[in-house]
Amino acid sequence: MEERKLTVRAVERALDILICFTTDTDLGLTEISSKIGLHKSTVHRLLTTLEEKGFITRNQATEKYRLGMRVWELAANQSQEDDPAHILLPEMERLRDVLGETVSLYLQDGKERIRIQAVQSNQAIRRVAPVGMRAPLSVGASSKVLIAFAKEEVRAELLESLEWVSDEENGHYVSQLSEIQALGYATSFEEREPGAAAVSVPIYDRSHHLAAALSVSGPVSRLSMQKMKELAPMISEAAGRMGKMLK
Repeated sequence: MEERKLTVRAVERALDILICFTTDTDLGLTEISSKIGLHKSTVHRLLTTLEEKGFITRNQATEKYRLGMRVWELAANQSQEDDPAHILLPEMERLRDVLGETVSLYLQDGKERIRIQAVQSNQAIRRVAPVGMRAPLSVGASSKVLIAFAKEEVRAELLESLEWVSDEENGHYVSQLSEIQALGYATSFEEREPGAAAVSVPIYDRSHHLAAALSVSGPVSRLSMQKMKELAPMISEAAGRMGKMLK
């Protein structure tokens, strides 16, 4: 029984190492050790095993680690039949071409949102949206959409679980959700990143279940509140087309 617990713990720690690379491309031993809170000797042993299996590769010159080819092999074999990131990409590209701004697709994952797909703006000054990025559900246009249009019991559970600076902040957020439900879209103006703005709408699948949040983002110099209000109907129309593509 004890051996089984140790084996599971080793797997969890190895996965924690791989998860570190969702936000960084190259990491040193000390950086990984700090991120997951383990002694460097333990991390080094795990990295050696991951390297032997092809999940991690090490740059001999810099002593930095990065994801190995085995990870990409697994990703290449992932089923795309029901993957919204794959299915909705052409429509996202069309929306980007019409609006000229970065288009992103978000899912809720626990108390966070994760960007599962993004199509970058072609403009010289643009908001770069890395796929795989996570952000708290307590801030941002897409976060508000994922909560506002969730099932009532899910919304209540999420609001209860999120950490707030104050009751006043919580109350303001809840009042925002009611307005968003009435409008059908959410906006954010320099809420998470200085100089960045975004407008987001829900995507419902064919069973009318909330499937994702569709977001258009860019610099505040181009996306004023008035501009986002004007774009919202076009984004909602695109979201409607996308929803019909999902089971």
